[in-house]
Amino acid sequence: MKRIDKINYYLDIAESVLERGTCLRRNFGAIIVKNDEIISTGYVGAPRGRKNCCDLKYCMRERLNVPRGERYELCRSVHAEQNAIISADRKSMLDSTLYLVGKNYKDDTYVENARPCALCKRMIINAGIKEVIIRDSKKKYTIIQVNDFIENDESLDAVFGY
Repeated sequence: MKRIDKINYYLDIAESVLERGTCLRRNFGAIIVKNDEIISTGYVGAPRGRKNCCDLKYCMRERLNVPRGERYELCRSVHAEQNAIISADRKSMLDSTLYLVGKNYKDDTYVENARPCALCKRMIINAGIKEVIIRDSKKKYTIIQVNDFIENDESLDAVFGY
């Protein structure tokens, strides 16, 4: 048996985490790793105690045909990256790596060109995470240095979506 590389190992774990997601549009799983140790995990879901979209049987953003990456104030969910960040202490996250996997609810395919939303980027920056690794396909991924989120500040250009 061929041994899996470490990045895909962690992405596989993040992919397992996304299976707890409750979104009817896209589910993401995130794990934060530092020094080869998983610090925390997170998946998409409504805040504790609130009903999830899968329980309500509808997604407000889907009903309103809101484009991907826009109008998150209409979303009931806390994003996977956000849940992973709020479940860890900042000292543990300094210089860590966040692994992220997203799948479309309707057909279970990987989210094409998946990226953290603008709010998640801000949280990732302030958490002290150094890089984000995002699954593109079962074996391929994209590595983003968090410093790129700082240097390429899309909020200055009023860029929406991703």
